[in-house]
Amino acid sequence: MIGRLNHVGVATPSIEKSVTLYRDVLGATKIHDAFDMPEQGVRVCFVDVPNSQIELIEPLGDDSPVHGFLAKNPAGGQHHVCFEVEDIYAARDEMAAKGAKVIGTGEPRIGAHGTPVIFVHPKDMGGVLVELMERPEDLHE
Repeated sequence: MIGRLNHVGVATPSIEKSVTLYRDVLGATKIHDAFDMPEQGVRVCFVDVPNSQIELIEPLGDDSPVHGFLAKNPAGGQHHVCFEVEDIYAARDEMAAKGAKVIGTGEPRIGAHGTPVIFVHPKDMGGVLVELMERPEDLHE
């Protein structure tokens, strides 16, 4: 079921400062424009790396789910890992059948790549928040 690692989500108090780090210290050359996802309470910016992406996530206000993470980790840090799946509904049902808790209502929502996603609770994933994302047809072409 598990597919390609799509991205590693990194929570940050400042996308601007994080972009500087990835560009000037780590040498990233392809950094996408940041954009707001108000329905999820975050601002997002993708940094391309040769085999995947880094998703920089900044909270949009105190109601953001990332706000709590940054309260515990003020400098930011790894928030989640995202794997591609062929069918998000089949993945959701498989997670539930195996006893892994899908966060929220269990219904997929549209993620930053414009495809349906779910998050699986870290307590069922070895302490790691796992995002499963339906693979877009044109993402790797």
